[in-house]
Amino acid sequence: MTDSAPDLGLISLFVSAFISATIAPGGSEAVLAWLALRSETAPSLLLSVATVGNTLGALTTWLLGYFAARGYPIERFAKGKSERALLMVRRWGTPVLLLSWLPLIGDALCLAAGWLRLPFLRSLTAIAIGKAARYAVILYTLA
Repeated sequence: MTDSAPDLGLISLFVSAFISATIAPGGSEAVLAWLALRSETAPSLLLSVATVGNTLGALTTWLLGYFAARGYPIERFAKGKSERALLMVRRWGTPVLLLSWLPLIGDALCLAAGWLRLPFLRSLTAIAIGKAARYAVILYTLA
């Protein structure tokens, strides 16, 4: 194994986590678990890389909602799971973004939060906390 192998693993984790948090499906949990079980990288570094990647992906979705709101009325957005997400964000505000890690609805929550122009820094904080907690649980169960 070369010295660059752990770096490639971390890059793969970051990319997988980023993609997993956007509209496209991904498998960042599997990449995280594989790297954690190899025990070549500190769990705290794995947690940090996965959290940053996943948070930035979610913020990309938030920004898509923010910019889409300029040209599309909210009624065009609110259909199916998006409608549920919109109702949740309207009711609970920024704290609901702690659930942005949930499959399927998490992406819609981030999109709705951007669409409704929730405060960026509060959204970032809630998203990051939720993402970090999910990855921490995964790492904890593997320890």
